[in-house]
Amino acid sequence: MNFEVTIRPDEGYYLSGIFTFTFHIFPIYPHDAPKVKCKTKVYHPNIDLDGNVCLNILREDWKPVLNINTIIYGLYHLFTEPNHEDPLNADADAAAVLRDNPRMFELNVRRAMAGGYVGQTVFTCCI
Repeated sequence: MNFEVTIRPDEGYYLSGIFTFTFHIFPIYPHDAPKVKCKTKVYHPNIDLDGNVCLNILREDWKPVLNINTIIYGLYHLFTEPNHEDPLNADADAAAVLRDNPRMFELNVRRAMAGGYVGQTVFTCCI
Protein backbone atom coordinates (compact mmCIF):
# COMPACT_ATOMS: atom_id res chain seq x y z
CA MET A 1 0.00 0.00 0.00
CA ASN A 2 1.20 3.45 -0.88
CA PHE A 3 -0.57 6.69 -0.07
CA GLU A 4 0.01 10.33 0.83
CA VAL A 5 -0.94 12.34 3.88
CA THR A 6 -1.00 16.13 4.04
CA ILE A 7 -0.35 17.91 7.32
CA ARG A 8 -1.26 21.55 7.88
CA PRO A 9 -0.15 22.74 11.35
CA ASP A 10 -2.48 25.16 13.10
CA GLU A 11 0.13 26.42 15.56
CA GLY A 12 3.87 26.80 16.01
CA TYR A 13 6.68 27.77 13.67
CA TYR A 14 5.07 26.00 10.70
CA LEU A 15 1.61 27.54 11.07
CA SER A 16 -0.42 27.30 7.83
CA GLY A 17 2.25 25.35 5.98
CA ILE A 18 1.16 22.43 3.81
CA PHE A 19 3.40 19.38 4.06
CA THR A 20 2.87 16.15 2.12
CA PHE A 21 4.23 12.79 3.22
CA THR A 22 4.36 9.52 1.34
CA PHE A 23 3.67 6.29 3.20
CA HIS A 24 4.80 2.89 1.99
CA ILE A 25 3.30 0.02 3.95
CA PHE A 26 5.17 -3.27 3.74
CA PRO A 27 3.40 -6.64 3.60
CA ILE A 28 4.61 -7.49 7.11
CA TYR A 29 2.99 -4.40 8.64
CA PRO A 30 2.36 -3.94 11.57
CA HIS A 31 5.53 -5.85 12.47
CA ASP A 32 7.66 -3.32 10.57
CA ALA A 33 7.08 0.41 10.55
CA PRO A 34 5.93 2.04 7.32
CA LYS A 35 8.48 3.95 5.26
CA VAL A 36 7.56 7.63 5.48
CA LYS A 37 9.13 10.48 3.49
CA CYS A 38 8.31 14.17 3.27
CA LYS A 39 7.66 15.27 -0.32
CA THR A 40 7.69 18.95 0.67
CA LYS A 41 11.19 20.43 0.94
CA VAL A 42 11.24 21.90 4.44
CA TYR A 43 13.68 23.70 6.73
CA HIS A 44 13.39 21.47 9.79
CA PRO A 45 15.78 19.91 12.30
CA ASN A 46 14.05 16.51 12.09
CA ILE A 47 13.43 16.29 8.33
CA ASP A 48 16.35 16.44 5.94
CA LEU A 49 16.36 17.99 2.49
CA ASP A 50 15.79 14.57 0.91
CA GLY A 51 12.58 14.10 2.90
CA ASN A 52 13.89 11.59 5.43
CA VAL A 53 12.07 11.88 8.74
CA CYS A 54 13.65 11.52 12.17
CA LEU A 55 10.78 10.22 14.30
CA ASN A 56 11.54 7.63 16.95
CA ILE A 57 8.39 5.58 16.31
CA LEU A 58 9.52 5.08 12.71
CA ARG A 59 12.79 3.59 13.96
CA GLU A 60 13.75 1.99 17.24
CA ASP A 61 10.49 2.70 19.11
CA TRP A 62 8.17 1.06 16.58
CA LYS A 63 5.86 -1.57 18.06
CA PRO A 64 3.15 -3.55 16.27
CA VAL A 65 0.50 -1.97 18.53
CA LEU A 66 1.21 1.42 16.92
CA ASN A 67 -0.72 2.44 13.82
CA ILE A 68 -0.91 4.99 11.00
CA ASN A 69 -2.79 7.48 13.20
CA THR A 70 0.07 7.35 15.72
CA ILE A 71 2.54 8.20 12.96
CA ILE A 72 0.41 11.07 11.67
CA TYR A 73 0.14 12.47 15.19
CA GLY A 74 3.93 12.15 15.56
CA LEU A 75 4.50 13.99 12.28
CA TYR A 76 2.12 16.74 13.33
CA HIS A 77 3.99 17.00 16.63
CA LEU A 78 7.28 17.50 14.74
CA PHE A 79 5.80 20.65 13.24
CA THR A 80 4.32 22.02 16.46
CA GLU A 81 7.40 21.17 18.55
CA PRO A 82 10.52 20.52 16.45
CA ASN A 83 13.22 18.68 18.41
CA HIS A 84 16.73 20.17 18.22
CA GLU A 85 18.04 17.35 20.45
CA ASP A 86 17.41 14.66 17.79
CA PRO A 87 18.48 16.41 14.56
CA LEU A 88 18.47 14.93 11.11
CA ASN A 89 18.93 18.01 8.97
CA ALA A 90 22.67 18.56 9.36
CA ASP A 91 22.92 20.26 5.94
CA ALA A 92 20.90 23.31 6.94
CA ASP A 93 22.03 23.16 10.57
CA ALA A 94 18.44 23.88 11.58
CA ALA A 95 18.83 22.16 14.95
CA ALA A 96 21.67 24.45 16.04
CA VAL A 97 19.77 27.55 14.94
CA LEU A 98 16.64 26.39 16.81
CA ARG A 99 18.70 25.70 19.94
CA ASP A 100 20.82 28.87 19.84
CA ASN A 101 18.57 31.45 18.20
CA PRO A 102 14.84 30.56 18.11
CA ARG A 103 13.96 33.93 16.54
CA MET A 104 16.36 33.31 13.63
CA PHE A 105 14.95 29.79 13.31
CA GLU A 106 11.45 31.25 13.01
CA LEU A 107 12.61 33.72 10.34
CA ASN A 108 14.32 30.90 8.42
CA VAL A 109 11.17 28.76 8.57
CA ARG A 110 9.01 31.65 7.30
CA ARG A 111 11.50 32.42 4.51
CA ALA A 112 11.64 28.75 3.45
CA MET A 113 7.85 28.31 3.57
CA ALA A 114 7.43 31.43 1.41
CA GLY A 115 9.67 29.91 -1.27
CA GLY A 116 12.89 31.70 -0.45
CA TYR A 117 16.49 30.80 0.29
CA VAL A 118 17.96 29.72 3.60
CA GLY A 119 21.70 29.76 3.10
CA GLN A 120 22.37 28.19 -0.30
CA THR A 121 19.16 26.14 -0.32
CA VAL A 122 16.07 27.30 -2.17
CA PHE A 123 12.68 26.10 -0.99
CA THR A 124 9.33 25.87 -2.77
CA CYS A 125 6.43 27.87 -1.36
CA CYS A 126 4.27 25.66 0.84
CA ILE A 127 1.81 28.15 2.36
